[in-house]
Amino acid sequence: MTKEDEKQLGQEGIVDLEEPKKMTREDWRKKKELEEQRKLGNAPAEVDEEGKDINPHIPQYIASVPWYIDPSKRPTLKHQRPQSEKQTEFSAIGDWYKRGVQDKSVATKYRKGACENCGAMTHQKKDCLERPRKVGAKFSGTGIAPDEHQQIQLSMDYDGKRDRWNGYDPDEHMRIVEEYSKVDLAKRTLKAQKLQEELATGKLMDQTEREHNSEDEDEDKYADDIDMPGQNFDSKRRITVRNLRIREDIAKYLRNLDPNSAYYDPKTRAMRENPYSNTGKNPEEVGYAGDNFARYTGDTISMAQTQLFAWEAFDRGSDVHLQADPTKLELLHQSFKVKKEDFKEKQKESILEKYGGQEHLDAPPRELLLAQTEDYVEYSRHGAVIKGQEKAVARSKYEEDVLINNHTCIWGSYWKDGSWGYKCCHLLVKQSYCTGEAGKKTGNSTCVPFEEGLDDAEEEAPKTLLEMHQEKMKEKKKSKKHKKKDADSSDEEDESKKKEKLKRALTAEDQRLKQVAEMMQIDERKRPYNSLKEVREPTEEEMEAFRMKRSRPDDPMASFLNQ
Repeated sequence: MTKEDEKQLGQEGIVDLEEPKKMTREDWRKKKELEEQRKLGNAPAEVDEEGKDINPHIPQYIASVPWYIDPSKRPTLKHQRPQSEKQTEFSAIGDWYKRGVQDKSVATKYRKGACENCGAMTHQKKDCLERPRKVGAKFSGTGIAPDEHQQIQLSMDYDGKRDRWNGYDPDEHMRIVEEYSKVDLAKRTLKAQKLQEELATGKLMDQTEREHNSEDEDEDKYADDIDMPGQNFDSKRRITVRNLRIREDIAKYLRNLDPNSAYYDPKTRAMRENPYSNTGKNPEEVGYAGDNFARYTGDTISMAQTQLFAWEAFDRGSDVHLQADPTKLELLHQSFKVKKEDFKEKQKESILEKYGGQEHLDAPPRELLLAQTEDYVEYSRHGAVIKGQEKAVARSKYEEDVLINNHTCIWGSYWKDGSWGYKCCHLLVKQSYCTGEAGKKTGNSTCVPFEEGLDDAEEEAPKTLLEMHQEKMKEKKKSKKHKKKDADSSDEEDESKKKEKLKRALTAEDQRLKQVAEMMQIDERKRPYNSLKEVREPTEEEMEAFRMKRSRPDDPMASFLNQ
């Protein structure tokens, strides 16, 4: 290569740096194809100025060089690497500003350039933190303060700036620990002295009172430990309330896995019935006997009755309340019960005296007279069933086991030859009267349902399907012949009428076209208003005439038709 070629290349390079050429569509397409080949690995990767391969999968916004870094637009990733000229040496992560004064001997004379107030060389009078003296150290020459450490400028890196423990002295924490240990030791000595004094005077406090006082002293110390999850701690009343069940407790729905046992509502987590009801266990001996068992035991029922009485009495003018005055309410309720029983007894005696019938009341109950059962049912004194009652079986909304007309079986209990019937008498007629064994012997061979026809005496011999089909076909042929004759005569008349109507419509269409042509020749300003508009709906014949007379300019035979 000659020197002239090198000069020419240099000039071209300068021109490229100053004014980059616009890429043509072909160059742009070749560039994209080369990028795809590099991503697939079919072409060698691009190389930067240091000889390192550039990953072809790097996004363009990362690989593109800003104009202010490299205007030559050469392939490089240098702008993404740390710039050496911008890197500075950071201080170590353990370096921090020194505090206090220097470990040197304190000067005894004032030095030139020192603080005029305290005499230290490390700051000036305006930056001095000591109390302003009446006579400064510059003039008195006494009380020279020691020199502080010279504070250097630390250049901390990212982690050093955000290290909140940098510069912390662990000895300070040890001083706090020693202080608290001294306080605890002083408390123990005071407590021992008080105990010795009580022993000496004979006024020894009870063990419970001492424990109570010790709890008061240590309350603040252990309050955080008491407030644990699952408990409600009240420092005033000094109690803890459980609000979560113990994890070892058996869940309600796991006590009896029988699907026919008590129902468990997962939404409200309620099981009202006893899950052990079908096992025969006593509810009082079981750990859990249902929500209703706990709800209706003890004084719950009497409490509810008392509350109901309080509401009714308040509505009638008595000023009573269950929580405000329970004693008054209880006495009033008891007197009300006594008066109610006396009233019922008087009413019963008056009715018996008037109408009689005391002998019927002295008779044993109907259950003992008419029926007996082995089912054990236990009642409370209020008449409520405690245990022994069977669970009601769910029934459908349709009637079941309804026997009519002396039948002992329901309809549909017998099947024969594609028909349902009664099993007790083998009758295939619904709602028929039961004939018992006699119906079974006859076999019901001649039995026909009521809906299919009349009585057996009036009914004729049944026809076969073939005979019924042949009769239907004959009737259809006869009807078709009559229809054809009527249709032929009517079609001839209709065709003649249609032709006459079409002729009239064609003549009317010719007149309309002539009228339209005449009106189009008149100036539209002189033309009558709505002269070309028709109000009534056209008939079928008029529409056919319009189609026949309509001019079609796109028809190639239109010129011949006009001729």
